[in-house]
Amino acid sequence: MFRMRSLVFSAPPLPRAAVAAVLSAILVAGAARAQDGVSGPYLAARLAMGQSDFPAASEALARAIPADPANLQLIDAAVSAALGEGDIARASEIARSLRAAGAFSQPAALAIFADDLMRADYPALRTALGSGGVAGPLGDGLLLGWIRVGEGDMAAAISALEEAGRLQGAEVIASYTLALARAAAGDFEAAHALLLGPAAPIVQDRRGVLLRVEILAQLDQTEAAIALIDSSFDGPPDPQIVALRAMLAAGEVPSYSFPQDARTGIAEVFHTLSLALNDEQSRPLALAYGRIAVHLDPRHAHAALHVAGMLEDLGQWDLAGEAYDGVAPENPLYVAARIGKAGALVELGDDAAARAALTELAQTHAAYAEVHVALADLLRRAEEYVGAAEAYGRAIAIIGPPLPRHWTLYYSRAIAYERAKMWDLAEPDFRLALQLSPDQPMVLNYLGYSFLEMGTNLDEAMALIRRAVDQRPDSGHIVDSLAWGYFLLGEYEAALVPMERASLLMPVDPIVTDHLGDVYWAVGRKREAEFQWRRALSFDPEPELAERIRRKLEIGLDATLAEEGAPSLADRARR
Repeated sequence: MFRMRSLVFSAPPLPRAAVAAVLSAILVAGAARAQDGVSGPYLAARLAMGQSDFPAASEALARAIPADPANLQLIDAAVSAALGEGDIARASEIARSLRAAGAFSQPAALAIFADDLMRADYPALRTALGSGGVAGPLGDGLLLGWIRVGEGDMAAAISALEEAGRLQGAEVIASYTLALARAAAGDFEAAHALLLGPAAPIVQDRRGVLLRVEILAQLDQTEAAIALIDSSFDGPPDPQIVALRAMLAAGEVPSYSFPQDARTGIAEVFHTLSLALNDEQSRPLALAYGRIAVHLDPRHAHAALHVAGMLEDLGQWDLAGEAYDGVAPENPLYVAARIGKAGALVELGDDAAARAALTELAQTHAAYAEVHVALADLLRRAEEYVGAAEAYGRAIAIIGPPLPRHWTLYYSRAIAYERAKMWDLAEPDFRLALQLSPDQPMVLNYLGYSFLEMGTNLDEAMALIRRAVDQRPDSGHIVDSLAWGYFLLGEYEAALVPMERASLLMPVDPIVTDHLGDVYWAVGRKREAEFQWRRALSFDPEPELAERIRRKLEIGLDATLAEEGAPSLADRARR
């Protein structure tokens, strides 16, 4: 048996339509070359894999392999494509043909391992781990521990997991896995002790707290479980946490929902390894691990959400949406999955379907603040500002007394009010957002710039914007606000340096470039002003701005301001 190098390529992502067009052209060209029937599909597969378009890669490879059935690299690439799609059964079938030919690759080994596990073929699983490995030294040690659990040999399982923990840097994850194995065997006391030891860093998030709560409940330590909930969760009420706490307070013991057998335990191992592989180079392997985790344990919603997130990072919004669909309605993470699916629909250009999904979710899961926030964000994107403000308001009503992290809610609602020309409601929200997060540069800049645009509170406006620049000196938008403030105050020379800096920070922004032109005009550099206005037009500005720029090119800035009834440059300078 020899090792294969997978047909995995990396390239900058292209728009999906462009990829489809190129693939079609390659396949047609390849088909036209009868003397070299594999070249078109092979090149199409390379492009598709480079773009992480796994369905297209699978289709191209299905055409290429029959034309060159002895090409093991093509077969291995088909395994990787099937894993990327989440079709583990097909990946395993292809991988077995690769193994029969005497070849080996990690994607193939993973696919066969997952298939053997679904059939509880423990001898085959142990053989795989002993003949070249599946998931590296640490991963193989963790997998072996769970296989021993499946075989009913807890002593051997503990030995394998303790041995894995002796590898450099492996103590945390091995201790966590051992705790889960102990709990699966009913030894909740030992499991909890392990979670408080080296494994503690891995159980600090929401899911880790729930694991500890469930274990405490099995140990009849109800008061400790309730205290852990009270000390770990604040902010808007989480309906699942509220229900769990009520159950415990009523003397009921919740069922233990974490891994209880070898298959779900190994699913947890693959999920944990997938989380650990967070660099771009390791993403194909991380995705394969995540796909296998969901295949082994379809109820593992955290794994499904992680897979969906990786697919989003790859620009595969269709596949991400399918991954979100895998989370069942009864799962506590269903709401997060539906919000994720709506986001994928937006990326696919189907805003109507996204809105329908979020509107329904806001009715069926009205107690979740994040649902109303997601709907509000979508409405704001559609420039339906009044509806957006109302939806943000529903979220704000749910959270109760605001905490510092809730500044974003008030800031977002303030923007919706401001865009709806309801400044009397916008200003209090901006100011409350600043109370919650006093040095937040986005709030400082937005409030300050709004004052400038209205011509009110000018001293406060400049003070706010200067504070924002202190926080974000490399933000082109914020530096532009400072420069534009100087311009509106008639301090044209003071505006020049920050405006040029803003232009360097945002060289193709039409608004910043237009502002630079105005500043140049105000300081007498009229040819440079006209040059910048023409550049601004080339950056596809909004129609209203484009029309105003064209008017300035026709009659100049002074005459344009006079037509608009705005203060002249000279009047501003005399203030």
